[in-house]
Amino acid sequence: MTEPEEKPDLIPTKIYKCKNPECKAWVREEFGSEGQSCPMCKGPMMRSMRHLPKVQNKVKRQPKKKDPYA
Repeated sequence: MTEPEEKPDLIPTKIYKCKNPECKAWVREEFGSEGQSCPMCKGPMMRSMRHLPKVQNKVKRQPKKKDPYA
């Protein structure tokens, strides 16, 4: 038998969602901006909240520069 999958912990997250009731588009606040138009229908967006799994933003590491004096 397979084990039941664990549900991720959901946290209240700020989002921007499309004001158009027929459009279901939304964007997390950290990936959007104030005054942004909807990526799907190009309509206006408004701030809202949604319970979502936490996202870990991975930071790209800069390559180390070689020391010319080493």
